[in-house]
Amino acid sequence: MIDLKVRKLKHLDVGQMNTYLNYFKAEVNDETDNDPIGIILCADKNEIEAQYALGGLNNQIFASKYVYHLPDKELLIREVEKAIL
Repeated sequence: MIDLKVRKLKHLDVGQMNTYLNYFKAEVNDETDNDPIGIILCADKNEIEAQYALGGLNNQIFASKYVYHLPDKELLIREVEKAIL
């Protein structure tokens, strides 16, 4: 899941994403699916920030069998900069 905020990152953003991820894991994922991962992109006029969120607050990240890697935070920030500038 990707969430784009047009303001600075707040702690409640990570909590909100964790709620979405836990719901998705319980209600949408199949038994064979890995846990979902959230990416929060925040941009205001002075700063762009990227954060990963994990529903269970587990630090093990596994990509889906269809995704080979997670994008680097710096790459995400550059892409947001290109989109809003």
